[in-house]
Amino acid sequence: MRVAFATHDRTTVDAHFASAKTFLFYDIGPETHSFVEAMQFDLVSGEDGVHGDDGEDRLGAKIAALTGTALLFVRAIGGPAAARVVGAKIHPIKLPEDEPIAAVIERIRLMLKTNPPPWLRRALKDAEAGPERFIDDED
Repeated sequence: MRVAFATHDRTTVDAHFASAKTFLFYDIGPETHSFVEAMQFDLVSGEDGVHGDDGEDRLGAKIAALTGTALLFVRAIGGPAAARVVGAKIHPIKLPEDEPIAAVIERIRLMLKTNPPPWLRRALKDAEAGPERFIDDED
């Protein structure tokens, strides 16, 4: 399962979705995990959540970057942004405080090994369906 982490320091989930300068992507399974890539963003909103008035769709670029991702861990995400992320079949998860990415990965792996909660089972189902989940079976 592909998982993204919003980060400033590349070791901690410490960024608001709109202000994150970096997303780190990992493939995570019950037994192993591997780093996939880091994606940088130049146009970001301030930590206060105020977006610039330059007409750029900062959120659209970030959501497009998340294609194929099942889970997104952030410190915070606004309502409209969360709706767009969920609409892209990505499950956003707000952490109550900064947390090391390695600790979050281990928690996900443990959940995958045991009995995943309903939200994780749903994310797994969406991730396994892949892009073909949008194909209409009717002629």
